[in-house]
Amino acid sequence: MATSLFFLGLAQPIGAQPTPVAFRPITDAVHRSVEGPRAFTTVDYVQRRFRLPGNEGFDLAIDTVAALLRSAGYVDERTAPPGARLVYRIESRPMVNEAWTPHDARLTIEGRGTPLQSFATNLNMIAINSASTPDGGVSAPLIDVGAGSDSSFKALNVQGAIVLTSGNARLVLPRAQRAGALGVLATQALPAYNQQSKHPRAIQFTGIARDTVRPGWVLWVSKQSHDSLQAALRAGPVRVHAMVRTSFARTPERTLVAEVRGSAAPHERFVYSAHVQEPGANDNASGVGTVAEMARVAAQLVRSGVAKPQRTLTFLWGDEIRSTDRFLKEDSVRRAGVKWGMSLDMVGENTALTGGTFLIEKMPDPSAVWVRGEDQHSEWGGRPISEAAIVNHWFNDFVRNRCLDRARATSWVVKANPFEGGSDHTPFLNAKIPAVLLWHFTDVFYHTDLDRIENVSAATLANVGACALTTGLLLTEGTPAIARAALQEQVVTAERTLRAQAALSRDTLARGGSREHEQHILDVWRDYYLGAIARIPDMVVGPVDLRAAVTAAQTRVQSIAAQVRLR
Repeated sequence: MATSLFFLGLAQPIGAQPTPVAFRPITDAVHRSVEGPRAFTTVDYVQRRFRLPGNEGFDLAIDTVAALLRSAGYVDERTAPPGARLVYRIESRPMVNEAWTPHDARLTIEGRGTPLQSFATNLNMIAINSASTPDGGVSAPLIDVGAGSDSSFKALNVQGAIVLTSGNARLVLPRAQRAGALGVLATQALPAYNQQSKHPRAIQFTGIARDTVRPGWVLWVSKQSHDSLQAALRAGPVRVHAMVRTSFARTPERTLVAEVRGSAAPHERFVYSAHVQEPGANDNASGVGTVAEMARVAAQLVRSGVAKPQRTLTFLWGDEIRSTDRFLKEDSVRRAGVKWGMSLDMVGENTALTGGTFLIEKMPDPSAVWVRGEDQHSEWGGRPISEAAIVNHWFNDFVRNRCLDRARATSWVVKANPFEGGSDHTPFLNAKIPAVLLWHFTDVFYHTDLDRIENVSAATLANVGACALTTGLLLTEGTPAIARAALQEQVVTAERTLRAQAALSRDTLARGGSREHEQHILDVWRDYYLGAIARIPDMVVGPVDLRAAVTAAQTRVQSIAAQVRLR
């Protein structure tokens, strides 16, 4: 068990300090202007449809956000007048496969009036790539084939039946089709963090292989439905009625890009990314709605003159990882100008209902090598990284401090986790661009059809949107005053971190740890902050001489490191 900083007498969150004076005009304006209920309304609308690239729900989300952008003053890039600062575009690319859209489904035990499951309440019940049943559905005997092995199908006559399986539906479906079955009902064993016994109605979205030669269908059944089916089978023969309605369409994959063009260095960018696909409310209609609200507020503050971005703010909505990766790879000149990236994914949780907490997933720092103290891995899980993978940079702390600015005025809990990967921050980091992920975990409804609007908090959407937009507006403004204030803030954060890490090392020594090893950890943290401070002048647009200030800050960190050195 990790030793708590609270136990060690360092209860104040690392980096918690008053908002620097140079940051306050933008910070205060953003905090006043971001409206959680607006974001919530967008989230609610988007989360009603199952979203995959090119399908009806995905395209509706893109069109909805584009309409919000237009109402906020953004103009289509193709018709924008010269010098327009608020622009957007929708990029379209051909897809290899047809887009799949689920429309409706019901599963009923014949003789019982109420369906076991319906699409209206179990959005994930149709396996992705399933075909439709005939109009009106099909009625057939239900036969339990267990794991659905070849031997099971040899032993049972499933001709004209619907089979129930606990096996891998992707493998069972073709076996069932060869044996003459009409379709498959399949159970799911959900990850422990979904607490399936507590939430027996939950179904996780997943799919089967697309088969254009022999199209078939699979309905996922929840634990609750599976238990009902098994109880009915124990009482005697069972017939079920299944109806599935889906469609396939040859449509393009679309990506929405909005920009607030910088006044002095428009080729330099801070890029936000929110993925549209995945059917949940928190994952990730919450990111879609939050970034849309951020774009509205950014336009408002730029028009009013409160925000003066010299660099460009870019907002992306598209397919997870792929859209961000393409944005960076398709244009080498554009990629060279991307200074920072931020992914917003699962940013609206009402944690009283979902569990977990808000997290900033950091770019690789020493906490990803030596996981201890308050910054622990989530249940998503992380892999060990080497010291060579550490990126000495100030961005982690800068983002956390902007979130802590918001937390001081609210009851919001802000935590961080070491790098794990798996969302839109990864393409930035692969391209050597500083980036973080704003998210929540653990969410007990993650990737299930219980991830619905009732588990989203308008207050959380506002909190995340406020700190995310404040970060981007400060860095795109990029004045020497902002950089100098960031230097001072970074020294305070470095001191707190070094003292906290030293306390953890002393605790480890008291329990028989190696002094040499523990001192090495402290030395790596020291070097991390020395390197981070050296890069703070990158904040400034244009030439500036901050060498004296940087040297003074580094000297202070060296002094702190000497004070906490293990004796």
